[in-house]
Amino acid sequence: MRLVVPFAAGGGADTLSRIIAPKLSDALGQTWVVDNRGGAAGNLAAEIVADAAPDGHTVFMGFSTVLTVNPSLYKLRWNVERSFEPVTLLATAQYILVVHPSVKAGSLKEFVALARQKAGALNYASAGVGSPLHLAAELFKKRAGVDMVHLPYKGGGPAAAAVLAGEAQVIFGSVASSLPHVKAGKLRALATTGSKRSKVAPDLPTIAESGFAGFDVSSWYAFLVPAKTPAAVVNRLRDEAIKAVALPDVQQAMARQGLEVETSTPQQLAQRIKVETTVWADVVKTAGIRAE
Repeated sequence: MRLVVPFAAGGGADTLSRIIAPKLSDALGQTWVVDNRGGAAGNLAAEIVADAAPDGHTVFMGFSTVLTVNPSLYKLRWNVERSFEPVTLLATAQYILVVHPSVKAGSLKEFVALARQKAGALNYASAGVGSPLHLAAELFKKRAGVDMVHLPYKGGGPAAAAVLAGEAQVIFGSVASSLPHVKAGKLRALATTGSKRSKVAPDLPTIAESGFAGFDVSSWYAFLVPAKTPAAVVNRLRDEAIKAVALPDVQQAMARQGLEVETSTPQQLAQRIKVETTVWADVVKTAGIRAE
């Protein structure tokens, strides 16, 4: 069994894959090999899976932006609906809106008022053009009616470092990596981006409950297989994947990475992809985002 990961080793998709692959090897009696195929913003890995035999031996660790944002940014050799069979959602990871302590805002309401008053005066950092952090900020700008300047960096680490140094004042960061800085007083957290409060930061309100109903930005990970894979194979993979992420040690390992277990039917996953693709296509168009 080959589990194709669209990014290099060490990231969230790779970490999740290596947490659950041994469990699936045990359950299915076949060795699962994690195959990191980074490059082209995840499109290379998607092509490999789309071209693979539909026999259940090649599985794609799909990442949200690869499946829902890339269609608006690149000319692709694959198409989500025609190239893949959805299996199940596995996990989600929401973001956290944090600001440098110099920003005079103790709540999201105060921050929005400040950003509207000082249009274009605040800089927000991201992990690069088209990254989840960039898209979350652009959607927030649109919903909140605020103007902030985008400062793209080469990765989430450099982007977070820029805010810690005061070079940028705002970032939509990962919950797991941002909270230690919040607890140390180096950053101030205002809200999380999911549809419900984060289990890792339950005291923080969501953006949705802070005046922007329906706001929901989370990265997610899911299994997909090549189109025309038999339904019996899809269902077996789904059943075993759901059992794997339900194991206590798996959930503990995922929680340390800021991941929350969330599973779905193939139909629910397909619908989520469809809805989010429409949302991000609008954001990409409105913000004038171009792939670099």
